[in-house]
Amino acid sequence: MNNSTRRVLVTGGTSGIGAGIARAFAAQGDQVIVTGVTAAEAERAAAQLPVHQALVLDVRDDLAVRQQVEGLGALDVVVNCAGIIQRSVEHDPAVFAQTLDINLTGTMRVCTAARAGLKARAGCIINTASMLSFFGGGLVPGYSASKGGVAQLTKSLAIAYAADAIRVNAVAPGWIATPLTRSLQDDPERSGAIVARTPMGRWGTPADVAGPVLFLASAAAGFVTGVVLPVDGGYLIA
Repeated sequence: MNNSTRRVLVTGGTSGIGAGIARAFAAQGDQVIVTGVTAAEAERAAAQLPVHQALVLDVRDDLAVRQQVEGLGALDVVVNCAGIIQRSVEHDPAVFAQTLDINLTGTMRVCTAARAGLKARAGCIINTASMLSFFGGGLVPGYSASKGGVAQLTKSLAIAYAADAIRVNAVAPGWIATPLTRSLQDDPERSGAIVARTPMGRWGTPADVAGPVLFLASAAAGFVTGVVLPVDGGYLIA
């Protein structure tokens, strides 16, 4: 690795939006490390994605997060994509708590563990918020609460980490075609309503999200911090 090559960590980077982001950084020549929650996910990513390393990491495990992330040393970019949605069952307080533990507290664990490594390179963090950072979701109160929390966490850490020259931003994807949304894509009525409400008239792709992430991680965004950037084809304003 030469001195101009950036080291990029993408949690949840083995599939979906995270994998799209990992591919985009790798295409720029960055050294990309992805994590997945199972060994099978990590092995598949190592075989299929152009990444430097694929690690097993459960963001609920505080010790594992500290050991894995701190062990990476200096980092230029951290992208928090590890997440879960559990439709219709998040009204169960135990499921609600699990969803928050992964999506919100997991993001905080990774940010905390990466702070020293990012400070060493004046790096940046990009978190993954959601349209449900802005709207309620009757079937997914845990996901909605966690993503609202990610938006506020992003703003709070942007303030807290600024003295370390670490920028902290987030993207808020709209309806993106991934395995996580497959059931909605396959439902003609639901998918039709989503596309009809989206001014750009289609589902988004992981590549659509990757572009704004690359911008937020670039020198062009050097004075941008604390932003939650919708990437939604206009869904939020419709």
